[in-house]
Amino acid sequence: MQVEKALWEPSAEMIAASPLTKFMSYCADRYGKTFDGYDSFHAWSINERGHFWQAVWDYSGVLGDLSGPALIDNGNMLEARFFPEAKLNFAENLLKYSGADDALIFRGEDKISDRWSWDQLHQKVSRLQQAMQQMGIGAGDRVAAMMPNMPETYALMLAATSLGAIWSSCSPDFGDQGVLDRFGQIEPKLFITCDAYWYNGKLQDVSDKVRTIAGKLGAPVLVVHYAGDADALAASLSDGRTFDDFIAPFDAKPVEFTRLPFAHPLYILFSSGTTGIPKCIVHSVGGTLLQHIKEHQLHCGIQPGERLFYFTTCGWMMWNWLASGLASGATLCLFDGSPFYPDGNVLFDYAEQEKFAIFGTSAKYIDAVRKGGLVPKQSHDLSSLRMMTSTGSPLSPEGFDFVYDGIKSDMHLASISGGTDIAACFVLGVPTKPVWKGEIQGPGLAMATDVWNDEGKPVRGEKGELVCDKAFPSMPIMFWNDEGGKKYHAAYFERFDNVWCHGDFAEWTEHGGMIIHGRSDATLNPGGVRIGTAEIYNQVEQLDEVIEAICIGQDFDDDTRVILFVRLAEGVSLDDELIKKIKTKIRVGASPRHVPAKVIAVADIPRTKSGKIVELAVREVVHGRPVKNKEALANPEALELFADLEELKS
Repeated sequence: MQVEKALWEPSAEMIAASPLTKFMSYCADRYGKTFDGYDSFHAWSINERGHFWQAVWDYSGVLGDLSGPALIDNGNMLEARFFPEAKLNFAENLLKYSGADDALIFRGEDKISDRWSWDQLHQKVSRLQQAMQQMGIGAGDRVAAMMPNMPETYALMLAATSLGAIWSSCSPDFGDQGVLDRFGQIEPKLFITCDAYWYNGKLQDVSDKVRTIAGKLGAPVLVVHYAGDADALAASLSDGRTFDDFIAPFDAKPVEFTRLPFAHPLYILFSSGTTGIPKCIVHSVGGTLLQHIKEHQLHCGIQPGERLFYFTTCGWMMWNWLASGLASGATLCLFDGSPFYPDGNVLFDYAEQEKFAIFGTSAKYIDAVRKGGLVPKQSHDLSSLRMMTSTGSPLSPEGFDFVYDGIKSDMHLASISGGTDIAACFVLGVPTKPVWKGEIQGPGLAMATDVWNDEGKPVRGEKGELVCDKAFPSMPIMFWNDEGGKKYHAAYFERFDNVWCHGDFAEWTEHGGMIIHGRSDATLNPGGVRIGTAEIYNQVEQLDEVIEAICIGQDFDDDTRVILFVRLAEGVSLDDELIKKIKTKIRVGASPRHVPAKVIAVADIPRTKSGKIVELAVREVVHGRPVKNKEALANPEALELFADLEELKS
């Protein structure tokens, strides 16, 4: 019998030098404890969350006015309060570094490149802050941006949050209704947009869209030059100014910071919105900052001056996560556009040239690189790369293998999972533990993550609901315009009393890691047995003939049957032989229960702006029910491919 081997293990030297190890020693000395490894330290961080978060604040040098307890918790998750007497400012903590070293490096496909030093970033933020103050923006006001992932976006966010304003953003590929569905709910005092952007080598003009949005939002508009004519667009608006005109009257001076309560609103993020108008999820200054510092410094080991990259747009929570890297002194490497233009090497070229230490991306991107036949390990010098993170959807076991076989063999690969709901992770990388194929390494520090069955009991060795049964600082403050907190409670606390139920179908592994099998609301129930969709994708997407797949449960003949839709490689047709091959692969690799009743080829698969496939929307279309908010999709036209299919009628 072959003994399973870890894909990667940290050396004794790496473990000893890890910021996580040093922090464990700090806590052991401070609180008179002994920890024999990550698991015991995690258990302590759960049981003594007040001490843990106090230590994170002190050890990382958070700037703020600290007084009172770190945590007041009477056992009710929704009533727990972290640092209730403390005051701090988010931007102040992200701007505590200065000097001529790079703070932001930018690539806009192959069209535009830029880099800002820490001092340049401070200067831009100062001038923007003064301009925003002049127009009356202050604590609690909303500032909304439809922007590319470019340096100006970070400066604008920092200027707004330095004043205590609430920042909200999306990417410029959203349709006008999608933008209005989001920003229309929060009534911004300023709307920020670019003039155009590049995608896949093509110029995408947004002028008409901006005029439509501006007319309905009724807020002043700030136009940032990127790829179009900012002057002309600003002039065509009733209350429009360009970025350059906005800051022209002001000279840079030291940035001022308004310190506010720990639980003051910082960001408004949005749910995907594929089942209705997006929920407006409000995150706090202190909760966001402390969670991200913990994840960056302890779970990722980020050191000042390291290059941190995440492939993200401004409409995905990973943009907010990336921005917080400034608080740890990281240089943020930004990219906007298609990761496959002019070819699939573009991000690895960037990684080689700028010497990324951490390369963050989506599982879908890793799979696309694999299926594109690229082997960056052979074509690029990635010697600086010490960590790769993957999120957005579960990374398949084959994806794990490919990262080590095709990208870099000696590197910490961390599959991570959390979400927009918490602006952070429930489970993620642990730099002092081995990496096992297909597994997320472990729960985040001070996150009481568990898997429960339908009866609300913790389970090992079987699948269940991902839950968290103790309060954590990045729980949302509220949903915007949610009277009495009814929507908030229904979203997370309706399934189990006083326990956060995240909506993921998961299981613990024998190594203390976790496997996410997909969203709970997308699980399949043939014959009453729950099956995670990721289990099917992990098998079928290994086949070279299949580029991508989406799976749903169809109500049929008083039961639920599994329907698998596949997007095939160019030149491949779905004949009986390929259908048999697909079903055999699933039967052998997963189980007979996972085998779909039907396999149907489609030209495209609908996905959100952040690249997640939308099983629920496809399920609605298949059953003849309306999809409430197609504006949330990057390719809403793909839904039409699933309507009224003859193959589903028998």
